[in-house]
Amino acid sequence: MLITRTSMLSGITRTIDIDVEPHEYQAWVSGQMIQNAMPHLSVSDREFLISGVTDDEWATLMNLEMEDGL
Repeated sequence: MLITRTSMLSGITRTIDIDVEPHEYQAWVSGQMIQNAMPHLSVSDREFLISGVTDDEWATLMNLEMEDGL
């Protein structure tokens, strides 16, 4: 299923094809915990669904924080 999200870190909007069935997605949207609605998804895919943030963005953020001594 093609999922479009806007990253809460960068504001960039991306569309990613995630292996999720419409009924699983609806269960999550209706309030079921994402790990229960879609237990087969990777942590990265679940994070993208929740926040729109990709692994690359997290890595960039961590690198910037390390460089800034945060």
